[in-house]
Amino acid sequence: MSQMSRPCQMMLLVNPQSGKGQALTLYNNHIQRMLNEAGIKHTLVITERQNHAREMVKEADLSQWDALVIMSGDGLLYEVINGLLERPDWEEAIRTPLGILPGGSGNALAASIHHYSGASPVTSEELLVSCGFLLCKGLVSHMDMVSVHLCSSPRLFSFLSLAWGFVADVDIESEKYRHFGAVRFTIGTLVRLASLRVYKGRLAYLPATKDHNSEEALRSNTMLCKDRVPPVTLPAVRDSSFHNSCHSNNSLKVRRVESTPSRSATKALPGPHDSLLPPLDQPLPDDWVVVPEEDFVLMLAMYQSHLAEDLLAAPEATPDDGVIHLFYVRAGISPTALLRLFLAMEKGAHLTTNCQHLVYTKVQALRLEPYSPKGIITVDGEVVEYGPVQAEVHRGLSRLITG
Repeated sequence: MSQMSRPCQMMLLVNPQSGKGQALTLYNNHIQRMLNEAGIKHTLVITERQNHAREMVKEADLSQWDALVIMSGDGLLYEVINGLLERPDWEEAIRTPLGILPGGSGNALAASIHHYSGASPVTSEELLVSCGFLLCKGLVSHMDMVSVHLCSSPRLFSFLSLAWGFVADVDIESEKYRHFGAVRFTIGTLVRLASLRVYKGRLAYLPATKDHNSEEALRSNTMLCKDRVPPVTLPAVRDSSFHNSCHSNNSLKVRRVESTPSRSATKALPGPHDSLLPPLDQPLPDDWVVVPEEDFVLMLAMYQSHLAEDLLAAPEATPDDGVIHLFYVRAGISPTALLRLFLAMEKGAHLTTNCQHLVYTKVQALRLEPYSPKGIITVDGEVVEYGPVQAEVHRGLSRLITG
């Protein structure tokens, strides 16, 4: 493993409103000193509004920066990644190393990076100090990206999760408790358990192949901060889809991702080509699996280990394993059993509870067609258009500072 070269010039983007609104204080108390002592030069950029970071990185001269570091919750990194992939030079831009420092209420990627280091679980300021230390070590790894297609919105890119049902409900409905920090998710979980919802829909996926799962070439890949390696190209699998009609009926408007007229999955878009996803209105081929049940409590697609600081949702996940870790919970589970499932998830033990309603599988692509007229779908914790959605993993597309 190699340390990043010195001096290394970082752009450090801070959202002062994230979490409890203490990101700047945490920077002043911890991160500024750590970076200075490590000899890492950085320029502090304070975001002023939603999509400010997205607009900035879309237009920035990235040759000035060896890394882009985000100090916020997961939402700010979502903006940065999508800004990079909207650039004409996206292929080079997305290889800019990205760093994350926890400063929000949802710090899933930061917790994942800490987990990948092999250290014992920590939260709050201890997690910040750990991620600061890993950032200063400067080891850069590949990270998967997942492209997400919606009915009437541009393609999005995701680094963390796609959720529908219970998890998405808790994430968004707990916004009102944001001032409590990460505790908001516990409060939101208890509130939603008291009135458990069932969602109707159709879920299908393209299973990950054995050859795909056994490939280890990327997992050990590391590089210096300034190194820019070519993007990884994986063997294409034939196009897949299933028939549905695109209807949108959103029950919530908070934190909505900007929407513009749709573009077909087959048209040229900024970012990598989706070899597995034809347009949303096309039928599925035979090699996709259609889930027989149509009543769900939740669907959760993960590509990092953690869903929150204290929720180890996908224990087997690594940043560049090239798969989507798909979980769904079928209707019929009791609130008590679901609570036990999430309590077990704190230690990543939910897959050993033998819960008959929980299903877990590794996939390359998925498609969800909600039948329920109202609901919430989130991508990396951000509300997106409610309706049919499909996603495909792109292995090792981006770069992540993991220490």
